[in-house]
Amino acid sequence: MRAPIYEFVKKYAEGSSVRMHMPGHKGRGPLGVEALDITEIGGADSLFEANGIISESEGYASELFGSRTLYSTEGSSLAIRGMVYLISLHAKERKLTPRILAARGVHKTFLSAAALTDVEVGWLYPKKSASYLSATPTPCEVEEAFSRFEGGEMPAALYITSPDYLGNMADVGGIAKVCRKYGVILAVDNAHGAYLNFLDKSLHPIALGADICCDSAHKTLPVLTGGAYLHISDSAPSIFHDMAKSALSLFASTSPSYLILASLDLCNAYLEKLREKLAVTQNKIQRLKRLLTEAGFNLIGDEPLKITVNAKAYGYTGAYLAEYLRSKKIECEFADEDYLVLMPSAETTEGELLALKEALTSLPRLEPIKKAPPELTRPTAAMTIREAMFSPCEEVDCCEASGRILASPSVSCPPAVPILICGEVIDEGAASAFKYYGVDKVCVVKSKK
Repeated sequence: MRAPIYEFVKKYAEGSSVRMHMPGHKGRGPLGVEALDITEIGGADSLFEANGIISESEGYASELFGSRTLYSTEGSSLAIRGMVYLISLHAKERKLTPRILAARGVHKTFLSAAALTDVEVGWLYPKKSASYLSATPTPCEVEEAFSRFEGGEMPAALYITSPDYLGNMADVGGIAKVCRKYGVILAVDNAHGAYLNFLDKSLHPIALGADICCDSAHKTLPVLTGGAYLHISDSAPSIFHDMAKSALSLFASTSPSYLILASLDLCNAYLEKLREKLAVTQNKIQRLKRLLTEAGFNLIGDEPLKITVNAKAYGYTGAYLAEYLRSKKIECEFADEDYLVLMPSAETTEGELLALKEALTSLPRLEPIKKAPPELTRPTAAMTIREAMFSPCEEVDCCEASGRILASPSVSCPPAVPILICGEVIDEGAASAFKYYGVDKVCVVKSKK
């Protein structure tokens, strides 16, 4: 399989052209990669008006994923904004209210996308969840939620996150059937699951019936940070296909990174051979999970390549385990009071997996920590997401925030999952949750004087 973007930039870098164009480093500099860092010169194509080498490369990616696949050099964040915008356009085309029913546990980019596109958002709460990071709905819960709209206007789309940050996977196939039954678009934030299409049996949202989804290629594939995909199903509404590039360009920088594009381009050849490599990796990780379980660790989630440890069940906090592993030169993806999240990939070596196993199993098991995270009640919305985000705001201490309206998500990345949604009233439970998860200050809507 050709890598037309990489081939072009490599040939240009090896040539002797005088660079009277951006960027300012002119192909020279201390990083050593500047020669490959170009802009939209003749022959380089243009990401959002692609009809040359970028279009050719996206065509190869489309064949590999069985979808219309477009590149993003600004992560899944750009793809999420594009998805929400396309859903809004499709609703308006059908003379419906642009309304999305979304499962809680969304990435905070979804909130900014809703604010920017002025779509209405209704929330689908799970019947039970061990963390604000996990809100995976079941097909029955989705059906029950849709049934409440019967006789009125259905939501334009259902938006879910799968896999979630802790590695829990939704029954996307079952949910897709429910969405088709009610004529609702299914959009999936699959940022953590780009590799899922290359398992022995694909678990990728598009293969399971989603209409549109995003993948962060850089999270689980050998792609530079910022490389991502927007996938559109062949059966998705025609406006999704017709307006996809415009949707992305509306929110994107006009200066996409050709280094990131080249890495997405080169990844196509890697994906051709990934299935066999992934099968071997999956077996190794399943074996490691089994050994950790036998050693007494409580693992949660069913995502094949993610390892999530319920740390308190072993007598430690996730934060303690992360610091302990760091002392062993093992850096985790994320940790909080309750969980430790580890993200190996097909590039992780057997020796590295062994080092992880030895480090964790050498820790003595202690009495389980009984302290549970605060239970979040269903909050009251006093403003729309857009109204709250576009209101004057001020930062206050969490202990002084009760009764105030949250203006921005007030969570860092990782995990970038809001504890409370913009426009919702901060009650005592939410204030306790912010404190529990280490958020000392929150941004609230400024009070009128």
